[in-house]
Amino acid sequence: MSSKVFTDQEVKELRKNPNVKRVSHLGITYTEKFKLHFIEENQKGKWPRLIFEECGFDIDVLGKHRINSSADRWRLADKRREGLRDMRKGSSGRPRIKPMTQEQFITKLKAENEYLTQELKFRQELERLERQVMREKKSGRNRNMKSSKD
Repeated sequence: MSSKVFTDQEVKELRKNPNVKRVSHLGITYTEKFKLHFIEENQKGKWPRLIFEECGFDIDVLGKHRINSSADRWRLADKRREGLRDMRKGSSGRPRIKPMTQEQFITKLKAENEYLTQELKFRQELERLERQVMREKKSGRNRNMKSSKD
């Protein structure tokens, strides 16, 4: 987040821009469409500042640092599997605050049960394979011992 704080007038102006998803005095969230457009244009060789200007942003309001850090962040994100999608939506890491309905709770328990069942099957198969390897090692030692006596 940039240290520049937007004034009330700047917030109003930024909200009018169709490339802005959300804006407050402290930060701005851009639309996914704008981020994709930015990446495409930037890969063609356009400078970040020029792309922002062409999309209706006042460079003096945003500031050079905010533009450059957004550009760096989006280029990096474009290389990730998730891409430019906002990852804050589904998994913030915070505990659930709203109480679950019975259906949601049952669905959650079923999923948890399925996961634990799969984990148990995996562990049992792993133990079976480990026992098999140990038996093969033992039988291999016994064979080697017999052949050395002959």
